[in-house]
Amino acid sequence: MTEQTTSSAYTASELIAIMAGRLLVDGQIVFAGVGIPLLAATLAQRNVAPKLTILFEGGVIGPFIRPGELPPSTNEQRCTRRANMVLPSTDVLLLLQRGYVDVGFMGGAQIDRYGNLNSSFIGPAEKPSIRLPGTGGGNDISSLTNMIVAMKHEKRRFVEKVDFITSPGWIDGRDSRARCGLPTGGMWRVVTDLAVMGFDAETREMEVLALHPGVSFAQVQDNTGFPLRRAREVGVTAPPRREELALIRELDPDRLYTA
Repeated sequence: MTEQTTSSAYTASELIAIMAGRLLVDGQIVFAGVGIPLLAATLAQRNVAPKLTILFEGGVIGPFIRPGELPPSTNEQRCTRRANMVLPSTDVLLLLQRGYVDVGFMGGAQIDRYGNLNSSFIGPAEKPSIRLPGTGGGNDISSLTNMIVAMKHEKRRFVEKVDFITSPGWIDGRDSRARCGLPTGGMWRVVTDLAVMGFDAETREMEVLALHPGVSFAQVQDNTGFPLRRAREVGVTAPPRREELALIRELDPDRLYTA
């Protein structure tokens, strides 16, 4: 039996990266954003999915990320090491439009009950209190793939209505995504330091699928700014294994993403 750790043995970011990485399947093509999504995809590639292909917005296809040298940006030269190909960013986005990408993987500053993401600004558009990095390729990724979102679970992030839809989820629920001209893709999973969530097949509202060890549904709801649904059977995730933690710390020894 594989030895497991206790909750005090890892950070919230390590937990998110490990749980998110477990969702990826060998042979998939993953469009990964920088930060926890990149770390989770690289962890999956080294651990359970050696034939996973990672794409970067900067045009890189199939990079090899060296331990201790995680790139701070998808346009950084370290992204290109031992890559299969480096394309113009417009060409790599065309791969999304042609249906070659299985999974989109990124984070955001805000998310609402239908999985719409905001990475543009906080506050009113006329005079925002905080300016965020913006969309980059986020709109393209969320419009054309099945999405995994990785982020910390806080009420200020999980809001009733995002201040701006940078990356569309299920828009207003039900069939509104298709009616807005997005017939494919959609938000699939949201992974946080408290739970793993999906979206109801009919209403497209966020629902809790599994809780992390020691976390209650009430705790998740208390940290969410809208009423959460519960799946018919809510599971409990397996805690991070020692080998997963060892690998993630080898990849990110300076805690660039996992502090």
